Amino acid sequence: MKSDGEQRAGLLYGIGAYGMWGLVPLFWPLLKPSGAAEILAHRMVWSLVVVGIALLALKRWGWIRELIRQPRKLGLITVAAAVITVNWGIYIWAVNSGHVVEASLGYFINPLVTIAMGVLLLKERLRPMQWAAVATGCAAVLVLAIGYGQPPWISLTLAFSFATYGLVKKKVNIGGLESLAAETAIQFLPALGFLLWLGTDGSATFGAHGAGHAALLAATGVVTAAPLVCFGAAAIRVPLSTLGLLQYLAPVFQFLLGILYFHEAMPAERWAGFALVWLALTCLTWDALRTARRTKAALRLAAAARAAAAAAPAPSSVPTPAPAPALAPQTEPTA
Repeated sequence: MKSDGEQRAGLLYGIGAYGMWGLVPLFWPLLKPSGAAEILAHRMVWSLVVVGIALLALKRWGWIRELIRQPRKLGLITVAAAVITVNWGIYIWAVNSGHVVEASLGYFINPLVTIAMGVLLLKERLRPMQWAAVATGCAAVLVLAIGYGQPPWISLTLAFSFATYGLVKKKVNIGGLESLAAETAIQFLPALGFLLWLGTDGSATFGAHGAGHAALLAATGVVTAAPLVCFGAAAIRVPLSTLGLLQYLAPVFQFLLGILYFHEAMPAERWAGFALVWLALTCLTWDALRTARRTKAALRLAAAARAAAAAAPAPSSVPTPAPAPALAPQTEPTA
């Protein structure tokens, strides 16, 4: 059981992690005139540098030898690296192309997509409220498709790629820093090769727009690793249910930035679609909290029963006298 101080610290770490993820749309436009592909490549390269320094400082290298001996895990990490590359690239392009609100929608519907994938791929069984949430989410996508004149491809790509990434990470089951190091190590050579090609082609922006711009491109590694470190610190200090609620901070911040800072249009049909998504997430959250309370209550009752059984006196070894003969015949017990 974590102390109150640790839980408060964990809550602050969690708010910091999801707050940084929520405010990151403010950062990517600072990197213009770099294109999304160049920013993505720099993010891969500098993330490996930052995570490598962190692992060196923590002296956490033993997992590499173990990972190399497990080809299946290496394959899964390669899949994770490919999927998160798509996610990062689409997100950077969406923000710098004026689609912050649509990008935020992707992370709003991500929990619903994760549940749907659990049913389809892992044969998980849903509770009635979860079914209602998924159905409401599907209705929201339909309303938004009508509003946009086409399916919200940015949102769906972000949601499905991140849900797939989470599924693969669950199967790999290694720490956050270690996982990011392995993934960016796989991304590193293609990303570096692309940056070198841009340099020889004369279209690279790194160094061509002053030291400040070059420093911002290098800072993509810190922007990637810092929230992950805070998330890891939160995950070991607060309950999973609390993290589940905190995860909505990021898309809420992104949505508000899209409307209030980037002044993106929100016609009535988009408000209707978002309202349905928020209704679905409310159902999902209420069901998760109710299930967690019931599970906690059942665990408390089981613990009390075990304590009562342990405290009960042991049966006496002295033989008890035989009962006196009954004065009237006994009836058979009914079934």
